[in-house]
Amino acid sequence: MSALQTLWRRVRHGQPVVVVSGLPRSGTSMAMKMLEAGGLSLVTDGIRTADEDNPKGYYELERVKNLNRDTDRAWLRDCRGKGIKVISYLLRSLPPANRYKVLFMNRDVLEVLASQQKMLDRRGEVSETSDDRMVALYEKDLRDVRFMLTRRAQFDVLEVGYADVLKDPAPHARRIAEFVGLSLDAGKMARVVDATLYRNRSADLSTSTPKG
Repeated sequence: MSALQTLWRRVRHGQPVVVVSGLPRSGTSMAMKMLEAGGLSLVTDGIRTADEDNPKGYYELERVKNLNRDTDRAWLRDCRGKGIKVISYLLRSLPPANRYKVLFMNRDVLEVLASQQKMLDRRGEVSETSDDRMVALYEKDLRDVRFMLTRRAQFDVLEVGYADVLKDPAPHARRIAEFVGLSLDAGKMARVVDATLYRNRSADLSTSTPKG
């Protein structure tokens, strides 16, 4: 998008909606907590409360889950200048009548799968989809979403590595604060990162084989 187009969108749509996205279990809740610590107002409802899988909270809004079916998405205008979590699959359902600053969280797909499986185990649930199939679905979703994000003018994207943030929070907090551009406190953002919550590491999964 040209500088002139960017300026026009800023004038036309005002402050951006700050969207934290990625696959489930990819560090989106961590990113939301960082934004909150930095001083950004978040759009959440508190319906899904903290638990063993996400002891710091989920930072979700139930209404987001219906984005692909909801015919009235005008409520997103009230999210301008605020942060909201939207999983990767639903990014394509965001209306073009806003600007979106998307923090896209990247995490090793096998780590995502392992984290999802532990969550299901704790709830006594069983996935009907094989591990191999889930990996393929996740990888396709990521390809499709990245293709879409680069071709729709309403999106400005910063990709953030989950493991990278946990390893060295400060520089990534500064990157995020600069990208969002709403006078966030990068120091406070870095200090809320909790590396002890990195419980499914790719190095520990390297000897395991996904179930077919």
